Amino acid sequence: MLRKKPLVVVTRRLPAEVETRMCELFETRLNPDDTPMAPAALAQALREADVLVPTVTDRIDSGLIAQAGEGLKLIANFGNGVDNIDVVSASRRGIIVTNTPGVLTDDTADMTMGLILSVARRIAEGAQVLPNGHWAGWSPTWMLGRRITGKRLGIIGMGRIGQALARRARAFGLSIHYHNRRRVAPALEAALEATYWDSLDQMLARMDIVSVNCPHTPATYHLLSARRLTYLRPEAILINTARGEVIDEAALIRLLEAGKLAGAGLDVFEQEPAVAPQLLDMARQGKVTLLPHLGSATHEGRFDMGEKVIINIKTFMDGHRPPDRVLPSML
Repeated sequence: MLRKKPLVVVTRRLPAEVETRMCELFETRLNPDDTPMAPAALAQALREADVLVPTVTDRIDSGLIAQAGEGLKLIANFGNGVDNIDVVSASRRGIIVTNTPGVLTDDTADMTMGLILSVARRIAEGAQVLPNGHWAGWSPTWMLGRRITGKRLGIIGMGRIGQALARRARAFGLSIHYHNRRRVAPALEAALEATYWDSLDQMLARMDIVSVNCPHTPATYHLLSARRLTYLRPEAILINTARGEVIDEAALIRLLEAGKLAGAGLDVFEQEPAVAPQLLDMARQGKVTLLPHLGSATHEGRFDMGEKVIINIKTFMDGHRPPDRVLPSML
């Protein structure tokens, strides 16, 4: 039996309003200096907590879950993706895993659209010209970007975020194409004026812009493999606001260095927080736009995530099924 007020261990600093509410409802152990927990500290938290609230930076694998104490019954992830948690191992131990779906949809779609504009129109590169004192005045042939109106956008993953991106992109005059594990409902497809591609390879070869908006799962690891990346046209740009592991980053770097891809906008990286030195060099040269995982970074989004976490914990503690439970079959 869980104690009346469960011990909730939070691995990172959360918005102040969220932490205050957690402390009111639960016996809460916070991380005030926001230092990521080392594996040993995570293991200790798993042994002591009734509820663990991790984030995307916490890798909770089968080895750590094997060390969990008998009191741990819920891992309430502060985030939409759960690729940082071995959900199968947790389920075998009788530990429920929840996430925070839906609250980051608009924020991530906004950021994706921003990266499309930034790469196509060289916005990030141009923003550095004036501070660095490199502007000699307007010229009809200097720093020319590419118009996005009338271009073909290929969305990989037509879930909530993919659909929100499609709605934004249509307003900019982009032609919407998509590849998804399952074709969306005909009514939604018609509303988005979207063309479905069963073959990802064929879609990639015909797009001007490709946006990765699918989750990272074992099935999507390096979905954009070295082979698939070669199907992209030299004039195409690639955007990723999902997870770095979906793209073979080394192969992407080779294509960019060889000039076989017009550009890339990346908010996530395969080994983050480490970023490949080649990508950093290309960012300095204006060949790519790189962001430090800002897709969900809004005050509203982070507050809503915290609210979801609290609801999942409170519902579970009241003896009900949490609304955002993640099952192994959903991965």
